[in-house]
Amino acid sequence: MLKVGHVVNIEQEIVTWDGKSSSEIGAIYRRHCDDEMFAIRLIESSRNTGLQKGATWLLKRYLESSRKLAANEILTLFRLLPELEHWESKLHILQCIPYLAIDKSVKKYVEAFLQACLVDNNKFVRAWAYNGFYEISVQYPEYREKTKQLFEMAMRDEAPSVKARIRNIVKNDF
Repeated sequence: MLKVGHVVNIEQEIVTWDGKSSSEIGAIYRRHCDDEMFAIRLIESSRNTGLQKGATWLLKRYLESSRKLAANEILTLFRLLPELEHWESKLHILQCIPYLAIDKSVKKYVEAFLQACLVDNNKFVRAWAYNGFYEISVQYPEYREKTKQLFEMAMRDEAPSVKARIRNIVKNDF
């Protein structure tokens, strides 16, 4: 618990978070979300494996709250994709992709990340990787055919929860 009047930075708060309590991480979000450096601090914190899970959760919450990242922040985030180690961190970033414009200069980073996530042990990561391919195909039509092929294979071979995610995507006239 934090002492009143004791100034603690967001990195210190993420380190002390138990990794489970949604109310605790939500309180961290509320204390820091209006800081003008909030997003960039979270992106930079995502480089640290000890902070990844919390930082990416906070970033996802930030974007879900109709906040935006600057173009340079998005580029920085996409360039650090290969550094993500925890399945939860990967999942959080995959869930952020619908809120982010994928610049041509980082398209290959995103594609490589999505491809790696398709073979992850965690079915939630795999499900959201398929969603990521959908998102990249919306922004770059040259990915549309590959995405459809991936969906067809997944509907034959994937876990029911992954298939359900794909069915929800296909409902959107894909």
